[in-house]
Amino acid sequence: MLFGELVKALAAIESTTQRTVMVKILVSLLKKAGPGEVDRVVYFILGDLRPPWEGVELGVAEKLCLRALSKATGASVRDLEALYKRTGDVGEAARRAAAQSKRPGLLALAQQRPLEVSDVYDTLLKVARAAGEGAQDMKVSLLASLFARASPDEAKYIARFVVGKLRLGVADMTIIEALSEAFGVSKEALERAYRVRPDMGYLARHVAERRPLEDVKIAPGTPILPMLAQRLSSPSEILSKLGGAAVCEYKYDGERAQIHIGGGLVKVFSRRLEDITHAYPDVVKAVREAVTASEAVLEGEIVAVDPDTGDMLPFQELMHRKRKHEVAAAMETYPVVLYLFDVLYVNGRDLTSEPLIYRRVALSEIARETEKVQIAKWRVFDGPDGIDTFFHEAISLGAEGLICKSPASAYEMGARGWNWIKYKRDYKSEMIDTVDLTVVGAFYGRGKRAGLYGAFLMAAYDPGTDAFYTVCKVGSGFTDADLKKLYDALQPYRIPHRHPRVVSKMEADVWFAPRVVLEIIGAEITLSPLHTCCLGAVRPGVGLAIRFPRFTGRYRTDKSPEQATTPAEMLELYRRQKKVAAQAE
Repeated sequence: MLFGELVKALAAIESTTQRTVMVKILVSLLKKAGPGEVDRVVYFILGDLRPPWEGVELGVAEKLCLRALSKATGASVRDLEALYKRTGDVGEAARRAAAQSKRPGLLALAQQRPLEVSDVYDTLLKVARAAGEGAQDMKVSLLASLFARASPDEAKYIARFVVGKLRLGVADMTIIEALSEAFGVSKEALERAYRVRPDMGYLARHVAERRPLEDVKIAPGTPILPMLAQRLSSPSEILSKLGGAAVCEYKYDGERAQIHIGGGLVKVFSRRLEDITHAYPDVVKAVREAVTASEAVLEGEIVAVDPDTGDMLPFQELMHRKRKHEVAAAMETYPVVLYLFDVLYVNGRDLTSEPLIYRRVALSEIARETEKVQIAKWRVFDGPDGIDTFFHEAISLGAEGLICKSPASAYEMGARGWNWIKYKRDYKSEMIDTVDLTVVGAFYGRGKRAGLYGAFLMAAYDPGTDAFYTVCKVGSGFTDADLKKLYDALQPYRIPHRHPRVVSKMEADVWFAPRVVLEIIGAEITLSPLHTCCLGAVRPGVGLAIRFPRFTGRYRTDKSPEQATTPAEMLELYRRQKKVAAQAE
């Protein structure tokens, strides 16, 4: 197909605001394209060269594009920059520059050797793959060769494509509708195939070659569209939607990952189907050690953890893993744990149509838990109180909330239905003041904290009962010097069992008589069934805890343990949190 044919269709699409007209233009264009080039036509229309998981990017910004245009037309880069600034459209700047070219043979060259779609696509693919020393000059030369052969209108759309501003507004679903009409295939069958292989270029070629869509199946190495969840804020509503029973699992505050195992490789894909394997070599290694299947597609959440305590960290900490050139250092500073929650394919068998409970059993059969790979914590409930307690347990441990799922549900690729429901708070509160808490227990450190205590169990003092009630386990905010100092300071108070004045549901590695007081701050005060402070004061069976607590660096040597923050003060702080107060009004 001549590239000019594609450009005419692009101009027509750009000129309409009616989707039905857009589809008709696409149908006509797709019918003209041969089976060997229809995929390239579709990729170009969508502004892509390859599907997202292949990571093929042009790596060309406006300045590099203008350099190539200058080389092809003879116009100075300075004049082209001024033209681009006036028009605000790199495509229009390219069109005008090509039309006013100072090289008289340019248009003649374009007329003698008109561009074909394959010429443009193959050259752009070479641009994307140019790497190493001299790559920028190579990119400029390749683009200049295209601009030199392009008509003004062709130059316009090439330039727009190159800088990622094609401005067509054509989405995958529009292409599916056009393919259905152009090749006489079922739209529903196309959508099913798309969910299994969300690659419009591949599907276009598949149907153009008259191959059956039933042949499009899950294949390790090619991500499928992830199942999505609805949202509700009431356990009763959730149970009603799910038919009276729910598989509830922690909703971890990390990066959702689709793990593919096959052909001796392990690949990690993001929710957006991008290949993020480079950011998680430790996850790849952990999966190799934990998963026994030779072929599998798994789903999980990658969560950053504190290297010294193993406690979960907020999602923001994972962003340090995105820097391609600092992965090794980030692995040490921001280690992760993979929490698996589903299996979609095992050794040639598609499990997506199987009930969730069956998939859970299959997951446990092929994945053994290790330090780096865990099965997402889950329980089955048929009453709202159990869900609510489990929810607050998840929150207090650093998770976002729960995902509640129908036990009999299939895995609906790409669907956002009521078989998966997010149970998250519709508010975010903030801890508005520091608190002074007493050390009542400790947990052994690991990594660089080995030989010391890595985290401490902290408690508030209730003068009414003359007892200490736990509030949090804190391992953040301590310097190496702090840890050594606390280890030595606490040794005289170490006892072989929990102190009789300490009320705790948690089991510490080491117990202390309440003596040392530390100043603590956190993200917020939240409900928690794991801690005993204010147990039952807000809800039955649930106490208060500090989420993401950290030591401020201040030792409260001026305070005795009996002068520490009280449960009554903790309750008041909880109620004063801005959003909690607003919710109560």
